[in-house]
Amino acid sequence: MSVNLVKSNVNDSSHGSKIINGDSAHVSEEGFIKSPINYTGGKYRLLSQILPLFPQDIGTFLDLFCGSATVGINCKQAKRVIFNDINYRLIEIFQKFQELSTNDIIDKIHKNIDYYKLSKTNRNGFLSFRNAYNMNPDPIDLYTLVAFSFNYQFRFNNKMQYNNPFGKNRSCYSTRMEKNLIKFINRLHEIDAVFSSVYFNKINTSDFQAGDFVYADPPYLITTGSYNDGTRGFGDWTETQDKELMTMLDGLNDNSIRFAMSNVLTHKGKKNEQLLDWINKNKYNIHHLNFNYNNSSYNTKHGETDEVLITNY
Repeated sequence: MSVNLVKSNVNDSSHGSKIINGDSAHVSEEGFIKSPINYTGGKYRLLSQILPLFPQDIGTFLDLFCGSATVGINCKQAKRVIFNDINYRLIEIFQKFQELSTNDIIDKIHKNIDYYKLSKTNRNGFLSFRNAYNMNPDPIDLYTLVAFSFNYQFRFNNKMQYNNPFGKNRSCYSTRMEKNLIKFINRLHEIDAVFSSVYFNKINTSDFQAGDFVYADPPYLITTGSYNDGTRGFGDWTETQDKELMTMLDGLNDNSIRFAMSNVLTHKGKKNEQLLDWINKNKYNIHHLNFNYNNSSYNTKHGETDEVLITNY
């Protein structure tokens, strides 16, 4: 299967975030760009621990499960970034962010809000807008719609119709959200960015070289989030997918391509034995990350979650 990649038109815009040398244990969150998309499993609060563990001499950086694009947009040591995610509706939003000017995007969002009188309390306006979007899908309309949806979720039925309910008294397009959006778009306009939306092991890495790098942040097998419960229009994540990803990463390792994978080793008293066996068999490195999941959708009081970064370097 061939992969269609959409390349950016790089232009001058505002400055992006600053990342210090990777030999430091942490880097400050100050200066990181926060994605304007609230996506379950996002790594913003772990960037200060993850980025210093990445190589500092990256040619092409493949963000294999990019989600909110938080990691790729902040990886300044990469000369080129490929953002991939099976959620093609999400990728379409990023492509529009890339293609359109910041002002055009902001203007369209505000026109949507004014036309449908969107707010934290106007449920009828939200439903009218959702119906209009499903009849004629548009990426910027979807972004606006998500801003007023319950928990800001990207949720679709099997017909790929957006079906997330109204976020009454909770969700809205805020000033803070707009500031994050502007910073994100400006940074995206600066970098050499490419987008794709394919099943992870269908992306072509045959031309990757030793200086390139692959980061994988898959759904976690022993947790259940909105991205891997099989009810969001994009299937679920099982041991089969876990094995396929391990096989892909082993292939990269055999070709001397560096990779890192985020995952959890334990959760709710469970262990991902398959993952542990794979790590031990290949003598990959485990970096334990310090993070409190109090606000996570898969948080539990019955046991701590051991989130790790696994590397082959």
